[in-house]
Amino acid sequence: MLQLYSILALDIARDREREARHDQLVDLAHTDADSGRNGLRRGLATGLAVVSRGSAAAVRRLDDCVADDLTEALVAGR
Repeated sequence: MLQLYSILALDIARDREREARHDQLVDLAHTDADSGRNGLRRGLATGLAVVSRGSAAAVRRLDDCVADDLTEALVAGR
């Protein structure tokens, strides 16, 4: 009878070890998937920042041109 309990205890221990390994693999897979998403988000954020900075530079140039045109119109109107 003692051998039966020993065998059952070892079987339960193996099952728990197998479940623990499975949980570790699942956690590892989720970590890898999250890092992939973070990389994608970082890339999109960088691309958006580049577009935003380019737009801001274009607007500054246009503002300078408009300011020059307004100054010339005011001087010509005198």
